[in-house]
Parts: sequence; structure tokens; C-alpha cells
Amino acid sequence: MKKFLIFSLVLLVCAGIAFAKDYEVNKKAGDYSVNVKIDKNPPVVGDNNISVEIKDASGKYVTDAKVIVDYSMPAMPGMPAMNYKTDAALKGNEYKATMNLSMSGPWNIAIRISRAGKTSTAKFSIDAR
Repeated sequence: MKKFLIFSLVLLVCAGIAFAKDYEVNKKAGDYSVNVKIDKNPPVVGDNNISVEIKDASGKYVTDAKVIVDYSMPAMPGMPAMNYKTDAALKGNEYKATMNLSMSGPWNIAIRISRAGKTSTAKFSIDAR
């Protein structure tokens, strides 16, 4: 019976890891509702795939924008600030990109949405491990 309980516990832990939810954040950027998902939770050092859904004020998907993901780590003692950016490509109703986080710690993320001559930004922070 004890072996069965241990096996069941291990199975539940493995299933929880296999089906762990993406890191997800919802923000406003001007008139847009922005839903961001990162495929690792918590985000990790190295490649992290990011998906961005943008909806206008009427709830319709925005698929005609230029979307850039800016990610940066502030300067720390003995280390200069790090700033990176990547273009997000439209796939279906989502904009997709890959962020390569070069080290663990706090990162600032800015999703820049350019459409019809106007730019709106959704900002949030993550802690990479």
C-alpha cells in the first residue's frame, strides 16, 4: 500500500509539471486589451516563447499591427543595463516571438503595438530563473 501511495504521489507531481500553466498576464495598452503568454512559468534563462493577443475596444482581434517585444534588465552594481528587442510575427490571431533571457533576475517587458500611426505600450515585469 505504501509503494502505491508513493507511486501515486510521483505520478501526480509529474502530471502537474507536464501540464503546468503558461505564465500569463493581461494588460491595457491605450484602447487595446493585451493578453501575453510565456511558455515557461516561471520564465527561464534562455529561450522563452511569447504569444500576444490584442483586442480592440469592441473585442475584435487586432491583426494589422506591428508588434515589438522590448525586454530589459536594469543596471546593477558591476553590470550595465541590458536591452533587447524582437519583432513578433502574426500567426492566426496571435503575435509570436522568442525572448532569449541572458541571466536570471528581474526583467522589464514592454509590448509595443503600432497601428494606424499610433503606438501603445503594455508593460509588465517578470523574474527569470
